[in-house]
Amino acid sequence: MAFLRNRAVNWVNLHSGIQSLAEGMGGVFVLVFLLRAGVSVPASLCAMALIFAARFAFRPAVLVAAKRFGLKPLVVGGTLAVAVRYPLLANVHGVDGTLLGYCLLVALGGTFYWTSYHAYFTLLGDTEHRGHQISAQVALSAVVGIVAPLCGAWALVHLGAGRAFGAVGVIQALAAVPLLATPNLQVPQTAPGAFRAALPGVGMFMADGWFDVNYMFVWQIGLFFALGQSLSAYGGAMALSALVAAVSGLLLGRHIDAGHGRQAVIIAFSVVSATLLLRALSLGTPWLAVGANALGAFASCLLGPAQMVPVYNLAKKSPCALRFHVAAEGGWDIGCGSGCLLSALLISCGVPLPAVILCAFLAVAAQSFLLRRYYVRLGGW
Repeated sequence: MAFLRNRAVNWVNLHSGIQSLAEGMGGVFVLVFLLRAGVSVPASLCAMALIFAARFAFRPAVLVAAKRFGLKPLVVGGTLAVAVRYPLLANVHGVDGTLLGYCLLVALGGTFYWTSYHAYFTLLGDTEHRGHQISAQVALSAVVGIVAPLCGAWALVHLGAGRAFGAVGVIQALAAVPLLATPNLQVPQTAPGAFRAALPGVGMFMADGWFDVNYMFVWQIGLFFALGQSLSAYGGAMALSALVAAVSGLLLGRHIDAGHGRQAVIIAFSVVSATLLLRALSLGTPWLAVGANALGAFASCLLGPAQMVPVYNLAKKSPCALRFHVAAEGGWDIGCGSGCLLSALLISCGVPLPAVILCAFLAVAAQSFLLRRYYVRLGGW
């Protein structure tokens, strides 16, 4: 397995696995916790939109800090900043100042973490093994995700939000430990043409941000209601989906590395489209909703490599990987923020959740076009 010879990428993937454990124990419960804390569905989505607007505003600071300190300290610092958000979440009780502080802290930590992480993984990874390396990361994250939602649901029910989210914050902080074994990478002080080179990534991420709103956020809310607002049932559904993802996680990376990128896009978005339709039809039937959630995990494992291989490879070829991801992640903020606001408006006007979920098809069309164009230019079939 040549793709495992890159030790730095292996350490980063281990970091991602631990980070996914924290995400599975706490992150997947954020929206449902807000609902249980008295925040309405439209207000919860507006809070998410505020996070993405603040991320967009904070993002230029990432480049300033990276030019001075390099990428590794930003990934480590971002990891620790994300950890702090979980204890603060436990203190949210409705639409109040604590919720505002939580949103701003999430935006600050997420901006520094994800922007620098994507640039870091871009530069450490190998173009010829990119699909394998991303698939290995997806599979590892899926494996830990099997137990994480079960543990998170149990902790919330039996220990309370304070202790549960406190433990999640500690696990998130421990994700910084594997990064101590990786090298620091410097960012060029100037990089003419870097932001222009990032335009394809901006388009891909903008479409992906819009897609994530309906495919993830609105769906999580609908699934929670379909399961009778039970944290235990919701955690079990997330664990089942992670089991499906773990089994299927390595399927498509090898296919992409072999030059079949366009086929990968067709396969991935065919499964995604079927998942969206099933999710829209399943919200009135709990067992069918659980199945739709599991199918979504399989679809995500197919979609992840097909989406991220072009982004990471384009970033590595650009004059500056970090500037590329600053621009691309800004596109994601715009897509996700606008999608959250539209979904909140539709729901407040009485549009049912299944119809809102189907809005993701607009992003499916845009992503399919952009990704297929990339693979056509690359020569893949």
